[in-house]
Amino acid sequence: MSHSTDIGQHPDIMQMRARYEEAAANPTAQLTDGLTLLAGIYLAVSPWIVGFRTLPNITVNNLITGILVALLALGYSSAYGRTYGLAWVAPVIGVWTIIAPWVISGPNARLGVIISNVVVGAIILLLGLANMSTGMTAAKRRTPPPRFGSETTHTR
Repeated sequence: MSHSTDIGQHPDIMQMRARYEEAAANPTAQLTDGLTLLAGIYLAVSPWIVGFRTLPNITVNNLITGILVALLALGYSSAYGRTYGLAWVAPVIGVWTIIAPWVISGPNARLGVIISNVVVGAIILLLGLANMSTGMTAAKRRTPPPRFGSETTHTR
């Protein structure tokens, strides 16, 4: 008797991937992924939209973190079963985006930079938490809860 050595074909792995694909196909998850992508794109180009491209440190920060958020959103929407383990990254980037103007620019942070980063950071944080809940919901479905009365009890 020969056994396949490909773990990707194991029934448990296949079932788990199917559950994550089902979770990612949910319209709410798709909306969350799309809005996360847009928030990441906005964060990346915000120095040119809001007009603080002359501040190199915060400009580079927003560009890099915005591209990272957009790439995460693309990963979530195209291969959630393989990227669900990174779902915690978006909320962390959201928090960083909120505090970045003060950390990077200190007391010289401009009001436009602060407002832009706080609003888009809060949006990324909330969308990231929503994305995490999608993954936790799919993970909960992996192990069904025991049904009351499904087990037989024996008394002696």
